Amino acid sequence: MPVGGRLFTAVFITVISLALFGIAAFTLWWQMHAWRTPEVLASTRFNRPDGGGGLSFSLLLPARHEQAVLEHTIERLLESSHTDYEIIVIVGHDDPETAAVAERAAGRAPDRVRVVVDHHETKNKPKALNTALPHCRGDIVGVFDAEDQVHPELLAHVDHAFRSTDADVVQGGVQLINFHSSWYSLRNCLEYFFWFRSRLHLHAEKGFIPLGGNTVFVRTDVLREADGWDQNCLAEDCDLGVRLSSVGKKVVVAYDSDMVTREETPGSLMSLLKQRTRWNQGFLQVYRKKDWKQLPGRGQRWLARYTLMTPFMQAASGVIIPVNFAVAVFLDVPVGIAFFTFLPMLAAMVTFVFEVVGLHDFGRQYGLRVRFVHYVKLVVGGPFYQVMLAGAAIRAVWREHRGRNEWELTSHTGAHLDAAATSVNTVPVATPAVQRAATPVAVGAGAGAGTGGTVTAGAGTATATAIREDGRQ
Repeated sequence: MPVGGRLFTAVFITVISLALFGIAAFTLWWQMHAWRTPEVLASTRFNRPDGGGGLSFSLLLPARHEQAVLEHTIERLLESSHTDYEIIVIVGHDDPETAAVAERAAGRAPDRVRVVVDHHETKNKPKALNTALPHCRGDIVGVFDAEDQVHPELLAHVDHAFRSTDADVVQGGVQLINFHSSWYSLRNCLEYFFWFRSRLHLHAEKGFIPLGGNTVFVRTDVLREADGWDQNCLAEDCDLGVRLSSVGKKVVVAYDSDMVTREETPGSLMSLLKQRTRWNQGFLQVYRKKDWKQLPGRGQRWLARYTLMTPFMQAASGVIIPVNFAVAVFLDVPVGIAFFTFLPMLAAMVTFVFEVVGLHDFGRQYGLRVRFVHYVKLVVGGPFYQVMLAGAAIRAVWREHRGRNEWELTSHTGAHLDAAATSVNTVPVATPAVQRAATPVAVGAGAGAGTGGTVTAGAGTATATAIREDGRQ
């Protein structure tokens, strides 16, 4: 190779390696935000409710082809200790199986449950949510997914968080639980753990946050002022968070292992790939909308740009890292330059160490038995999982370039319910028979006069997608 070519190769390798190392280091630092000090960790939790409560809730539950899990989710929501809420189930006009489950639930608890039918020909989650928004009677709109396992005390904690912090938005925690279901579910669960346990707290602290797709609560007047959700965006939750952050709305995020909403990982690797593709493409769409440019601080805009461009960086990394490694191994480059090519790998090894510690903490907090084999799977599966993420990012960039914006459906089977049953922190779930025998509590004027018929979302608390597939988180 000519001298000029070797020099160019050396400079290229050095620059790319340093850039990838910097990105990995920043990501790791932000990921570990909540564990910086005991005080920071303590501040990420919900404060204990004061026994008061003057807010009413409209809980939106979009469901499409979710007849296998919807009934359990509604029953769990009906166990809430809060006294002023309504549940609005949104079903498609072309989904009779799910609609039948929703109607049965509305018949059993007519004072609590209403059903709204989405007549859009092309359906997605934001369209369903916007269909239900005019029917919301509560002070606060909350969003859940059809497979969610919601803690009975969550609404009381969220009510207190709104009143004690004067928040416009409260983002609760979401946690995948079935870590043992497959090799990738282990890493998928840990991703949620770091994102909701730590990373979102940093975003809320900085004043820029891509909201999660469920267990998010927004003041109804704020949501209506924002014209609801963008029905053309594949990451409508991220988009809503960016728009509200850009106009100065206050977002409080709280993560408490007792209060998290429990979910399951996608049932197949292809489902996970499609889910991540949609999230990545949605982030790219939000970036192109440029609402984030209204953020007042330069640091906020930088964080927004970095966060929303993550799919580009993942896609580029998926191509550059193998090429970079091959150049260092097979081409004649100085030893010092070859050393730089291993910097990203060094960052990855440090990340693996923190992930092992995080997995231990995850198991301890949720009363789940984490065995030695799970730690082995975590480390061994890491490179393969990164390949999947890079593939999803590349696919998202390609789809966005081609203008392909259709939603890709992922079904849910309730695998997280079996996993949760082994947790020492799991609250017993009422059986359908017990729930049907229960007498509904009268709903207050704010959210309570549901008919059950069909009509055509601490002081000291400050904390991203999980998200469901046919209706996005």
